[in-house]
Amino acid sequence: MATAGGAHWSSRFAFLMASVGFAVGLGNIWRFPYVAGENGGSAFVLIYISCVFFIGVPILMAELMVGRRGQGNPVLAMANVASESKRSRHWQWVGGLGLLAAYVIEIIYAGIVGWVLWYFYKALTTGFVEVTAVSAQADFSAMLANTWGMLFWTLLGLCITGLIIYSGVQNGIERAVRIMMPLMFLLLLGLAVYNVFAGGFAEAIAWLFTPDFSKVSGATFLAAISQAFFSIGVAMGGMMTYGSYLPRSISITESVVFIVIADTAVALLAGLVIFPAVFANGLDPAGGPGLIFQTLPVAFAQMPGGYVFSVLFFLMLSVAGITSMVGLLETVNHWAEERYGIPRHRSALMSVGSIAVFCVVSLLSYNVLQDVALGGVNFNGFLEFLYESILLPVGGLLIAVFAGWVMKREASKDELTSLNAVGYALWRFLIRFIVPPALLVIIVSGLT
Repeated sequence: MATAGGAHWSSRFAFLMASVGFAVGLGNIWRFPYVAGENGGSAFVLIYISCVFFIGVPILMAELMVGRRGQGNPVLAMANVASESKRSRHWQWVGGLGLLAAYVIEIIYAGIVGWVLWYFYKALTTGFVEVTAVSAQADFSAMLANTWGMLFWTLLGLCITGLIIYSGVQNGIERAVRIMMPLMFLLLLGLAVYNVFAGGFAEAIAWLFTPDFSKVSGATFLAAISQAFFSIGVAMGGMMTYGSYLPRSISITESVVFIVIADTAVALLAGLVIFPAVFANGLDPAGGPGLIFQTLPVAFAQMPGGYVFSVLFFLMLSVAGITSMVGLLETVNHWAEERYGIPRHRSALMSVGSIAVFCVVSLLSYNVLQDVALGGVNFNGFLEFLYESILLPVGGLLIAVFAGWVMKREASKDELTSLNAVGYALWRFLIRFIVPPALLVIIVSGLT
């Protein structure tokens, strides 16, 4: 079954690579290690995995299901499924929340990917030779002060992403992910194996997998669910968009299990790539957002084979960032294409251009506009609060309510045919009675 625009995945492998590419990104490799570091390490990891499987998985299944059932961008898909269930088409606004989340996240995300590309260039040209903790911090600060430099690398990342989107679902997205995702997995696995022999691996294993629940607080649960949503791509419209290209011959349940296992494995492998280098060199595992930019270059400078390791690491991170940007941008592009009835190449240019404008403001918020406050925080801080505390959890809550209480039982059962009676009953129980209350508590605690 193809969408109204005729786009569809050519195979299950292509869909899985695209979906894993969207889910697996800087959220796993850049964000997961420092969020885990700031929230107690292994205790956070256990809570995170629980959030992924008991909250993230049911919503992810619901998103793919609504996308395929509704055959359109998130706004149109929600409206179509609501109409089929004899409910108000105003549910389309839930799809609009996902669309807005994708747009907002892409603005900040593009800047971070720009940092990664810049550091990949640094790794290629210098290998971080003779970098110290002081010079690494100074280099990172100098990058944040260099607006033109950040803008160049950010626009480069957007141009690569835009070119993939411009080329279409099969000729663009599929071709890219068929090469980039296996490459990323091989690089990540190779780097983790390297760390077994490079030192610090045992300490990283203990830190990641020995729980210390004395460090757990309400903030830990909020951080875990936020990371889970950010990591697997829930409530960003991307999975609903990719679901709209999904043939009925492909099982949603089996696909979600594969996506989540791959996504979680990458997050844990990322920890085994990053933390051994951190511990082996006596660095701080709770290094914040600058962990891989300020901490790892020091480790690269000190370890045997540091040049090769640094090049492969930032290449892997670049691949992860671009594939996630593709999913976010395709969400926006697919909506623009259908909303305005324009060809893909025009909608791609329009989407990239508008995001690029806001990226300028985002990049200036690291220096010139750093002290210009919106509600006590700068532009980037406001956008991060918007998607972390409102758009993602509220969007996830409303998707769960829609799939569990609004969408006809017959329709959801028809989409989840690979589930037996017990499996379907479990999914329906979670999406109706576990996910909404859990997200409501998280939303309230996050806003108070």
